[in-house]
Amino acid sequence: MNQQPTARLFTPSYCCILAANFLLFFSFWLIVPLLPFYLKETYNQTESAIGAILCVYTIAALFVRPFSGYLLDTFVRKPLYMFAYAAFCCVFLGYIAGGLLFWFVLLRILHGLSFGMVTVGGNTLVVDIMPSERRGEGLGYYGLTNNTAMSIGPMVGLFLHGNISYEWIFTIAFLTSLLGLSLAACVKTNPKPKVKRPALSLDRFILVKGIPAGIALLLLSIPYGTTTNYVALYVNEIGINASPGLFFTLLAIGMGCSRIFAGKFVDKGYVTQCIHYGFYPSIVAFLLLAICKPIAPSHPDLCLTIFLIIPLLQGIGFGIIFPAYNSLYIGLAKHNQRATATSTYLTSWDVGIGIGILLGGIIADYFSFSAVYLCGGILCIISMLYFNRIVTPHYQKNKQTNK
Repeated sequence: MNQQPTARLFTPSYCCILAANFLLFFSFWLIVPLLPFYLKETYNQTESAIGAILCVYTIAALFVRPFSGYLLDTFVRKPLYMFAYAAFCCVFLGYIAGGLLFWFVLLRILHGLSFGMVTVGGNTLVVDIMPSERRGEGLGYYGLTNNTAMSIGPMVGLFLHGNISYEWIFTIAFLTSLLGLSLAACVKTNPKPKVKRPALSLDRFILVKGIPAGIALLLLSIPYGTTTNYVALYVNEIGINASPGLFFTLLAIGMGCSRIFAGKFVDKGYVTQCIHYGFYPSIVAFLLLAICKPIAPSHPDLCLTIFLIIPLLQGIGFGIIFPAYNSLYIGLAKHNQRATATSTYLTSWDVGIGIGILLGGIIADYFSFSAVYLCGGILCIISMLYFNRIVTPHYQKNKQTNK
């Protein structure tokens, strides 16, 4: 019997959206680890105040995601994606101008709104232009662009922090995102199938079937938010000779390696199994992160070794979970609810990230970052138990059979 030819994944449009997504996230990650230092050095803010200020970005992204899903499912997707991408680029110009703390907070809100919409748009468009039988693999590569940006962006940003001004760093981020915008314009999308627009309801803004999965994802994203935003400060607190940029690089390497293999297993139908096994290295990573501070004074070399193993474990765990979770949400949705499914998925993630940033700063103020990551490990365990007991049977019962 002749084997059916494999559908082509790497089309010009798919390659363009990969590059556009990489540059979007590179400009994002370029400034993420610098913002706590920027707020301390420029506005003399405490850790809890920094957490509150930084989480407005996530709150803004969270607010706009459900509306983004509705708009992208109702109207032509690419123009909305391009508008949000352009708005994201322009906010960097406001950072360059500088000003009062109030102006910075307002800019973070605007940046969160545009980021919330452009990421929903990108995640939805990439599903539209890839063959359905290679969706898990395609989402794995798409997510890999995030991870690559995560590895390079913070490292470049922290290097630049010691050599040039914040204004120049913001300028580089603006130019990078502008290049991404030009590549996004080259993406060619298929016409949306004409379907009757349903009446306005909660399911047009939030994928109701995805709420149980969203709860588990929220619990998992809380500790992840504390890692990406506070690991540079944690390095200073425990006093080890390690670069925060190297941490992000190892995190991205772990994610990149596991994403590719996980995507192939997702395409074979092992969606919930991938998520389940991804929890284990993630849990171990957060618990190891919590013990770094207690052992650092007496065993600095051991602490350094553990610190460098942590991002690899964390990256492997989340690299397995991400493409599987994205596919899980797409699998719960009809074709005309893809953007709503994506927005629900990303909204759950954003809620957890925002809570992690806010509570992480408060816990660190009253206790330490070690306590923050201990709480993170416990939350991961709770999330895994909830996913296995509630989410897995719910998904098996409600997943769509159509592509």
